[in-house]
Amino acid sequence: MKSTREHTAAHGIDAEVTVELSGCETQDAHAVFGALRTVFASDRAPDDRPQEVAGARPTVWSSTFDVSEVRRKAGPTRLSKPVTADVQGGYWAVAKLQEELTGAFAVQVLGTAAGDQEQEVQLRLDTRHP
Repeated sequence: MKSTREHTAAHGIDAEVTVELSGCETQDAHAVFGALRTVFASDRAPDDRPQEVAGARPTVWSSTFDVSEVRRKAGPTRLSKPVTADVQGGYWAVAKLQEELTGAFAVQVLGTAAGDQEQEVQLRLDTRHP
């Protein structure tokens, strides 16, 4: 039986998802990216912490995740306030990332934009309460 990674490669499924966060505190961005790095391989090192950039424009943090293989599940993760995440990738990959986010956060879909091969989804992430 093939692994998910082999299956996605064999069927030409793009397993990369880009996640962008803005308008949130650096510790919340770090919490979201940390939870995602627990689950998926990332283009960022584990000790890479989001840094605030001075200036008039809002800071946007971005990272890309390979969702073809779940390394381990993320546990509930606390946020100081809700975070809006813009997620972009293939349909299967975005759905997989969204599914795994529910282990760490309360997830609400705010909006979607569909394309031929990819979609963009705006999510609201909040601390999960039992």
